[in-house]
Amino acid sequence: MANPLQLSIVTFKKGSYIIVEGKPNAANFYIIRGGKVGLSKEVSIVEEEGGNILGPGDFFGVISTMSAHSHIETAQALTDVSLISVLRDQYDMLIEKNAPVAMKIIQGFSRRMRYLDEAVTRLTLKSSGSEHPSHLFKVGEYYARQSQYNQAYYAYYRYLQHCPDGEHVVTAKERMSKIHPYAKAVYLEKKEGEFTRFYPKATMICSESEPGDELYIIQKGSIKVSKIVDDKEVLLALLKAGDIFGEMALLENKPRSASGIAYDDTTVMVVNRANFQRMVQTQPQLITRLTQLLAERIWVVYRQLANTIMANPLGRLYDRLWLEMEKNRVHTAPGEPYTFDFGPKELINMVGMSMEEGKSVLQKLFDNKKIKVVDNHIFTTDSEDIFKQTEYFRKMEKIQKSREEGSFKTLR
Repeated sequence: MANPLQLSIVTFKKGSYIIVEGKPNAANFYIIRGGKVGLSKEVSIVEEEGGNILGPGDFFGVISTMSAHSHIETAQALTDVSLISVLRDQYDMLIEKNAPVAMKIIQGFSRRMRYLDEAVTRLTLKSSGSEHPSHLFKVGEYYARQSQYNQAYYAYYRYLQHCPDGEHVVTAKERMSKIHPYAKAVYLEKKEGEFTRFYPKATMICSESEPGDELYIIQKGSIKVSKIVDDKEVLLALLKAGDIFGEMALLENKPRSASGIAYDDTTVMVVNRANFQRMVQTQPQLITRLTQLLAERIWVVYRQLANTIMANPLGRLYDRLWLEMEKNRVHTAPGEPYTFDFGPKELINMVGMSMEEGKSVLQKLFDNKKIKVVDNHIFTTDSEDIFKQTEYFRKMEKIQKSREEGSFKTLR
């Protein structure tokens, strides 16, 4: 017999701090029963969608708790408050007893993820992508120029499907006819009851800007998540077996914000909207996994956003390397080596620098004899040094900011 769900009720007086940004080992989150709670961040990069004042029915601390990372925000009681405390390992039972709460959390995560993705694209790349299906033609054009015909054919096909009267219909058909002998696009037409699919390496699973009603659970292989911005491909993530992607389009009924491309031969489980609703009711462990993955992504995006406002370019490279190690929960120690799963070009791409600017900053990075390139992968002979360097640059940023704020107050 399953243990009954027993949630604890906690109260905080007006002015009390409930959670504090940066505090590690977040173990529980809160649902507000009564009163108001204010959220704040040490560095507020973008205005929070929905605001920073929460009331009854709202929740906070879920991102850090479900991703098992440090807190990304501070929560303070604006009035006397009554809260429901939910431990991480109680989440499965919470879903079973109250599926609408889980859906509210997941949908809230999905909206925030889309909003933050747009902010990262805007701040890192000084531009933004497009969600209109007409953008599929540009996706096809980009991959055709790169001679990546599998991806190009898929994007052209979806463009014709969703924009039958578009201005580039004739050109898209001509392109498809020309590259057809070289293209290996798969699953262009979906079949009912198709729960598992195999995608050969370098085939597109879904394209940015196409409408989507499926999410995918990776069973074997890996997937590259990317998007085309200002006529270049931006790598957003590399996902592995057990990861879930494509959920935002399914949950919000909006076009996909990024493309998923098989990085290796890959097998995925396909979940459509109807199946997802059943899963919420019958498979709480899967919904818990989805919540954890969304929480992890949001935590990472907040860190990416903080990276965009670092003034020192070299500091940004160290900070991004440390972020990748945090994501992978790497145990650091003096003299402990670590190999990153990307090379110098990918690192420059990740922080949104031009290749011209990036090359000069990379030279400074590699002046550190503990960092080198091995088989086109960045390698460090001392993982703890990455952390120390990052902390140094963060400290310098805070000192500089304090000086600037002091000068501003003096001028006033």
